[in-house]
Amino acid sequence: MRSDYCGALGTANIDETVTLCGWVDRRRDHGGVIFLDLRDRAGIVQVVFDPDTEEHFRRADSVRSEYVLRVTGRVRARTEATVNPAMATGQIEVLGKELEVLNSAATPPFQLDEYTNVGEDVRLQYRYMDLRRPEMQNRLILRARVTTAVRNFLDAEGFLDIETPILTRATPEGARDYLVPSRTHPGHFFALPQSPQLFKQLLMVSGFDRYYQIAKCFRDEDLRADRQPEFTQIDIEASFLEEADIMALCERMVRELFSTVLQVELGAFPSMAWSEAMERFGSDKPDLRIPLELVSVDDLMQQVDFKVFRGPADDPQGRVAALRVPGGAGISRKEIDDYTRFVSIYGARGLAWIKVNDLAAGVGGLQSPILKFMPEAVVAEMMQRLGASDGDIIFFGADRRAVVNEALGALRIKVGHDQGLVSDDWAPLWVVDFPMFEDDGKGGLTPLHHPFTAPACSPEELVANPAAALSRAYDMVLNGTELGGGSLRIHQRDMQEAVFRILGIEQVEAEEKFGFLLQALQYGAPPHGGLAFGLDRLVMLMTGAQSIRDVIAFPKTQTAHCVLTDAPGEVNEQQLRDLSIRLRQTRETPDSP
Repeated sequence: MRSDYCGALGTANIDETVTLCGWVDRRRDHGGVIFLDLRDRAGIVQVVFDPDTEEHFRRADSVRSEYVLRVTGRVRARTEATVNPAMATGQIEVLGKELEVLNSAATPPFQLDEYTNVGEDVRLQYRYMDLRRPEMQNRLILRARVTTAVRNFLDAEGFLDIETPILTRATPEGARDYLVPSRTHPGHFFALPQSPQLFKQLLMVSGFDRYYQIAKCFRDEDLRADRQPEFTQIDIEASFLEEADIMALCERMVRELFSTVLQVELGAFPSMAWSEAMERFGSDKPDLRIPLELVSVDDLMQQVDFKVFRGPADDPQGRVAALRVPGGAGISRKEIDDYTRFVSIYGARGLAWIKVNDLAAGVGGLQSPILKFMPEAVVAEMMQRLGASDGDIIFFGADRRAVVNEALGALRIKVGHDQGLVSDDWAPLWVVDFPMFEDDGKGGLTPLHHPFTAPACSPEELVANPAAALSRAYDMVLNGTELGGGSLRIHQRDMQEAVFRILGIEQVEAEEKFGFLLQALQYGAPPHGGLAFGLDRLVMLMTGAQSIRDVIAFPKTQTAHCVLTDAPGEVNEQQLRDLSIRLRQTRETPDSP
């Protein structure tokens, strides 16, 4: 039906007769000559119709935006005065000879260009129109190039693309499962996989020592800008490799990916222990483009009587930390109040601050309501430790360690962006040496990653002091976003059972939920490990999109609703009976008199 893509034409095609198919991006009538900008996924080309082709000129005059056309014409060079350097095809145009209207179109619900400011719900309701916009087309084209590059790399490294089940058994992996009722087993349910974790481990036991899959995963959890109920992972697993081997392979893959797709050469991938990342940045995925760091001042605050600082400083579970912002003394009191409200989102009960106006003048050159609670010697030592200079502002967090880290870590990001302190570089990082467990808030422990992560100690050492155990896990971080997380896995039954016991999963429950895995570990399971990259997050970063919804063809909203198809929806009574399901009716509260 067509000979070429619109956006693929160039000066090499001059004097060729071409047939194009696409949508009318814009129509212009210039004194009896009609110009049509014809668009397809490759780009836009200008087509010119003049009255010499009377029938086709009349058709060109009748078409409107988003009509679907088939056009035949001759490629010619534009005059020097009409060359459009903003268009990839701006040096040529097509002199139209024939025009066929393949379909008409209603008026679009919004403008189909990068300047559209329509709400996201409208864009998602008419997603098939939104996806016609060049910005969206380019993002999905880049996504396809990413998956192709990943497949090519892993295929060349001897990995096999193996599919794992979508209908599986519910297992605890940190989020709620999407459950699927079974018609043939009334009262029983499948679960959609949160990840292919257990199946890829079983593939290692099966002898497929290098596996990968671009896998759909599902988690029924509250959504954020970088979360969706269904998402895509680049899932990798290999046997007989150590952490350093897997990290080196994945780092090389990401380097090649950025070089091939974006022509970007990533710099060094430094490694940083989890404890250092939390101490310096308050986050296990620090954005190294921002030159701000948290500094602990607990020892200094133990010398003051100010209870707000002294209490957390004396508490083994507490922390007092400072965040110095160079040149931030110009931040207004209103902005400080806004930052105070911001950190309250993360549980902080306030935000103390000191402005450094004249460091040489001692305490008299500082401005803050908290200075009256601090001895001059403590203030002087603190200024020296923080490397304070005239014109700086210093923010303080004092609370439980987790609250301080999260609040000041988030403030560091926000202030960095507000003050224009973010560099334009790409800043990759490996975070390693994660704790094996964290406090679940109920007096027990929960895995920081998942319960199949291998600890960096023996089963006996793990049982003796589980809270102090480190795991053999590693996360790849880029510009403050976790691209992927992985670990070496537990490959021996006694270690896996020890982890289950620490998590409060006793033998009977372990056999019920994970008996197939425990049994497989008895039959010569090799040492193995892997890593899963979030494809949606990766493409979001590479395209500069603000949300993963902008790099997924048909995403859900933040309430897990598909505006386009109005899913989830109701089903009829017969379908429910087939599944042996009876809906509980919500009792309406009577109106009060």
